[in-house]
Amino acid sequence: AISRGTLVAPEGSDSDSSSDGDDTSSSSSQPVPETNDTDGERQPLLRPSDRFLRRRRGLTYHIAYLFAGFLAICLSGYILSHAAANIADALGASEVLFGIVVLAIGTTLPEKFIALLSGQRGHGGILVANTVGSNVFLLTLCLGIVMVGTEGALGSAGSVSGAELAVLWGSTALFTGSMWLNRTIQRVVGGIMLIGYVGFIVAEFTVLRRSGDL
Repeated sequence: AISRGTLVAPEGSDSDSSSDGDDTSSSSSQPVPETNDTDGERQPLLRPSDRFLRRRRGLTYHIAYLFAGFLAICLSGYILSHAAANIADALGASEVLFGIVVLAIGTTLPEKFIALLSGQRGHGGILVANTVGSNVFLLTLCLGIVMVGTEGALGSAGSVSGAELAVLWGSTALFTGSMWLNRTIQRVVGGIMLIGYVGFIVAEFTVLRRSGDL
């Protein structure tokens, strides 16, 4: 019967429904194509994402990668220290100057990479903790071991100048003070630090180490 434009199938007639069911079963048995329609209904829903595949890796995998990274850093530090000493001797430059300018950058490249990634991903806590931890490690454990091993002869082997120590104290004070400032002032302090570092490198070659070290 037809009423108001709607076609109603007679009772007992299941030919259309059976044909529709056959079409549905046949279409469901076919593999889902890889092409995407405009409505997105034919896109595979159970395709594993890259994030899921990364999440399947266990804790042992990441611990192994961590130790491999530590081993690579230790090996690179050993190579850098010997290469820097040989280059400084070949050029006749001061070991202190070469260590402040070149070796300090090379040995801290992993920290700079971590700092860059942490800043881009918004993990400021990792950046601050890495900066504080690395400086505490260098100033306490590393220098302590060297001072004990050299029997107090560390200061006589080309010590740093008072101006270089002043730059160290000033940069530490700026970093410490910026922890209690808002973001706008922190950006200003960051710009001051960048300009100060460039000025320090220029002063190292032109003023601080010009008389006799180069």
